[in-house]
Order: sequence, then structure tokens, then C-alpha cells
Amino acid sequence: MAPAVLIENLQKRYGTVEAVKDVSLQIEPGEIFGLLGPNGAGKTTTIRCLCTLTEPDAGKVEVAGISVLANPRLVRQYLGYVAQAVAPDKVLTGRELLQLQAALYHLPRSLATARIEMVLNQLGLQEYADKKTGTYSGGLQKRLDLAAGLLHQPQVLVLDEPTVGLDIESRYTVWSFLRQIREAGTTVLLTSHYLEEIDMLADRVAIIDQGKVIAAGTPSQLKDQVGGDRITLRIREFTPNDEAVTAKTLLEAVPAVQEVIINAAQGNSLNLVVDPQSNALSTVQQALQTAGLPTFGIAQSRPSLDDVYLAATGRTLLDADLAAAATRDEKAERKKQMR
Repeated sequence: MAPAVLIENLQKRYGTVEAVKDVSLQIEPGEIFGLLGPNGAGKTTTIRCLCTLTEPDAGKVEVAGISVLANPRLVRQYLGYVAQAVAPDKVLTGRELLQLQAALYHLPRSLATARIEMVLNQLGLQEYADKKTGTYSGGLQKRLDLAAGLLHQPQVLVLDEPTVGLDIESRYTVWSFLRQIREAGTTVLLTSHYLEEIDMLADRVAIIDQGKVIAAGTPSQLKDQVGGDRITLRIREFTPNDEAVTAKTLLEAVPAVQEVIINAAQGNSLNLVVDPQSNALSTVQQALQTAGLPTFGIAQSRPSLDDVYLAATGRTLLDADLAAAATRDEKAERKKQMR
């Protein structure tokens, strides 16, 4: 059986910007596959190339063994796509919007009616179906978007940031639904920069940074690869660089400590990898106290997907998001000054 999605050496450039430098993925039928990365990493460009909305500059992209470049019209029959931001006609009711969507898919009227009732029931939208979408909350709107993407019963459902901006209850509703359709055989590809979302949902995950896949596997495999427990340490609220370097050198000599990274973006805090099931926390505190260094804050935890990203790039996903936001603000300010 052909992979549900196959992407090999995908590249896409916008002018001088390399949005996607080299992305390769293979997604098997019936799994939830997560693309994790900060804003601007290349996630949305990757799925736009997959969904025939953007033509790649190079690489191979297939859905169910069908070339996206050679047969885009046929590929669209296999895909459902829910974008991050959707702007529906607010004067339509939910049912009318789904009827319009069914017409765009050329579904026969009797089949469309049956499918609309089915997705309304699946997503708990029956009581809202005949209300105008302009009255919908963010959670209801996202459920309606999912319903529209599933009307033609695609083999692969592609979701770009499916729960961004939703409250926790609405997010859990979406998560539950995605697990249900996965059990029914639908392949789900979702992008997110929410760590817990990917950890909770994805059978496998690829982490993208600066247009490249830097890690791939099951969440458990990725976390096992980085090894050890994590200790996050702040000597002071904002630690001077020389003091952080001194602490790093000191702690690297502690037997239970495997690695120490200085996180400059978070006040020169220190991120330690330590032997699991050891008394590393108390040993680290004792070493600092003996050296006359204070402890502003310290905590120990099991590895997370953020630790995977940190190990691969030297920064956390939050740091990467903040850096991307700062870059966007700088560009916007330069454009404003040029006017």
C-alpha cells in the first residue's frame, strides 16, 4: 500500500526567502502525524504545497501514490484541508455553508444531505446548524470548518493549527473528534506549535525548524533520544553572562549532570540534562551553595518535545516564536519608515 502522504526533498522559495529548504516526510494510512515547529518554520508552506495551493520549486509530493504536481485535480479528491484562518460568509447558516461546500465538491443532492447530517451529528452542531455562522463562537466555527473539510470523506485530512485561539474545552472537543476519525481510518496531518497538542494526539511527529526537518519519530522515541531528566535552573532572575558561564563549568563537573546549556533568551537560565532516578536536584543545589552561587529557581522534570527541540537547536520553541515575532515586527517597522 502506498503511503498516505510522501514528501521528498521539498523546497520552496519566496523571492530571497527560503520558506522550505529540505523537508522529507512519509505518513502512513490511518495515523495522526504532527508537524511541530515555531511560527515561520515552514509548516504552512509545506502543507500548502501538499494541498496543491502552492507549487514547490523542487521535490516530490504524493498523496496515496498520486503525484501532486502531475495530477493536482485528482489529488484534491483525496484531501480535506482546514486552514488556520477561515472567513465564512457570516450571513449563511451552518447548514447553508455546508450545502455550498457540497456543491463545490459536486456531491449529488441526496448524498450531500446525508453527509451534512452525518458531519453535523459527528461534531455536535445540530442545534446550531440553522443559525447564522456570524453568531458562532470560535470553537463552533472551528468545528464547522472540520465539518466542511470532511464532507467529501477524504482519505487525508490536513489541518493547519486546528486549535489556535480556542479555549481548553473547545480544544479537547477537537482532539476527541480527531481521534475518532483516526479510528475510522482517516489519516490526519496537523501542524501546531502547541507542544501538548502534538504530544497528546500524534502517533508520529516531525519537528521543523528554519525550513528543515530536524527530528522525526514517535513522541516517546524523540524524548528517549535526548535521554535523562531535565533541570531548569535560574541563579538569579537575570543572571550575568559571566556568572552563568561559571555555573555551567561548575555543574558540568557534577557526576550526575550529562549536559548544561545556557539559555540566553531567558535571562541566562541553565538547562541541565541529568541522570534519571538520581538525586541530581539536591546535588546541583549543593554544588551551587558550596561555590557561593544563589538559586533563584530550580525544577526537575521528564523530557518533553520542547527538550527535543532545545537539544537540536539550542533554543526552546517559545524562544523561536519570540524571535520570529521580533523579526516580523522589525520588517513591518522598516516598511512603515519607507513609506
